[in-house]
Amino acid sequence: MTPTPIPAAAVATRPSVGDRGRPGRLRASIRRRWQLYLLVIPPLLYFALFKYLPMGNAVIAFKDYNIIAGIWASDWVGLEHFVRFFGNPMFQTVVSNTFLLSLYALIASFPIPIILALALNEVRGRFFKRTVQMVTYAPYFISTVIVVSMAILILSPRIGLASDLLGFFGVPQTDWLAKPDFFRHVYVWTEVWQTAGYSAVIYLAALASVDPGLYEAAKVDGANRLQKIWHVDLPSIMPTIVVVLILSVGSIMAVGFEKAFLLQNPLNLSQSEIIATYTYKLGILNADFSLATAVGLFNSVINLALLLGVNTISKRVTGNGLW
Repeated sequence: MTPTPIPAAAVATRPSVGDRGRPGRLRASIRRRWQLYLLVIPPLLYFALFKYLPMGNAVIAFKDYNIIAGIWASDWVGLEHFVRFFGNPMFQTVVSNTFLLSLYALIASFPIPIILALALNEVRGRFFKRTVQMVTYAPYFISTVIVVSMAILILSPRIGLASDLLGFFGVPQTDWLAKPDFFRHVYVWTEVWQTAGYSAVIYLAALASVDPGLYEAAKVDGANRLQKIWHVDLPSIMPTIVVVLILSVGSIMAVGFEKAFLLQNPLNLSQSEIIATYTYKLGILNADFSLATAVGLFNSVINLALLLGVNTISKRVTGNGLW
């Protein structure tokens, strides 16, 4: 007896076994691993409440915000605040200062943790390796206020260690933080000192997962240490390097506010005034919340564009990216 054929429409609309079982599998997974799902809830709530929910208030940038009327009842002005910012004489100054400072920090701080991790990976003395890790990792836990205070004391023209050392060689006392040209150097190299050891941990973790057989093969081929680093270590951690580079370039305009503000003074303002400190002065000191929000939104859009652009280039060149 010939079986009755099933209409094509019925076949197309019939749910598959996987589709029918997916909700059940999800419920079973939650029952088995409810502790893990419970751990995920706090960070999800944190990002929802403090990161994504406040994004709705970015509409202030397009309104003439009145604290009495509130956000949604304030008058709509469109792009007026962006036009004010672009026409402000401070626009070119704060944007160029932010970009140059962040680019300098990226160039100086990005390769040093990689070099440190590769060097520590070659160290065979366990005690020496752990000591170096501790010494380079510990500054990360020092607060920014303390780091800036240390920098101010060391660079003080009267009681600073730097002035004493240079005075030994006949160099006159100099107020380094009063000179705009030295602001970026102080900012960047204190940042490198504070974060290099912590950033190196990421690359050390990636190096720990390298297949030992690759080192044995390189040894058999007669490779020395530098050749093993170049042909085995670097290719193995390249995906990690690319991801960190993309994230760093994506935040190139998001220079930290705290250190720049604490190192800032009227004498170095020509190079220390960045978008973060300028936004603080507009929003908090001058109570111009709409303009401050417009400046911050402009900065975020630039960072997003850089992130997307660098990720696209990285995917095409190296095949690695964030997504």
